[in-house]
Amino acid sequence: MIDIDDKTVAEIVTENIKTADVFKKNGIDFCCGGNVKVQEICEKKGVDYNVIKDEIAKIDAPSSDTHDYNSWDLDFLADYIINTHHKYVAEANDLIIQYSDRVAKVHGHHYTEVVEINKLFHAIADELKAHMYKEEMMLFPHIKELAIAKRNDTKVVPPPFGTIQNPINMMEAEHDGAGDILRQIAELSNNFTPPAEACNTFRALYSKLEEYQNDLFQHIHLENNILFPKAIALENEIS
Repeated sequence: MIDIDDKTVAEIVTENIKTADVFKKNGIDFCCGGNVKVQEICEKKGVDYNVIKDEIAKIDAPSSDTHDYNSWDLDFLADYIINTHHKYVAEANDLIIQYSDRVAKVHGHHYTEVVEINKLFHAIADELKAHMYKEEMMLFPHIKELAIAKRNDTKVVPPPFGTIQNPINMMEAEHDGAGDILRQIAELSNNFTPPAEACNTFRALYSKLEEYQNDLFQHIHLENNILFPKAIALENEIS
């Protein structure tokens, strides 16, 4: 666990870059103005020091993914994906764009790759916003209807898109596109490795991009490898 007592904001972020999100959320500069002790800046800004300590402690808390996704009902899995992964993408998009815009503007003349990374991330953020909307408004509701119909032995109203394979094909193609963009970003960033002299915002950007990639790949795995194949099989079973 990080001991934040008697440490500056910059020291804490340097020790664990994920703490940058806590300071950013609470309006505390961790980059150029980070050479001030946390307790001091909290008093100055009227932020509860204990809240900051608790949030940073949660970052350090160990977590393990022990869910047996394959055993879940499809309606529950669909809701889980929305409430966990779609929510993460929506929230992370805004934060990463803030970091990326700033890094591209300040450092793009020297590190030209961050300008391209910025363009690519804006593209994937827009694409995933539209992608998740289609899933939440069209595909997932039908999957949930199929699961409920199976459980209750009832009929399902035929959807306007015909077989469920049609929207699934589209979603999987869009997953491939998003994965390609993230792989380009990983290559441009040397697998999210910031330059040795990078400022904390630069480091936070690369850390969040790596976290984003990890989350999206788990997200896509749940859909492509569990939710979608089971939904196709279920539609065939109850048709």
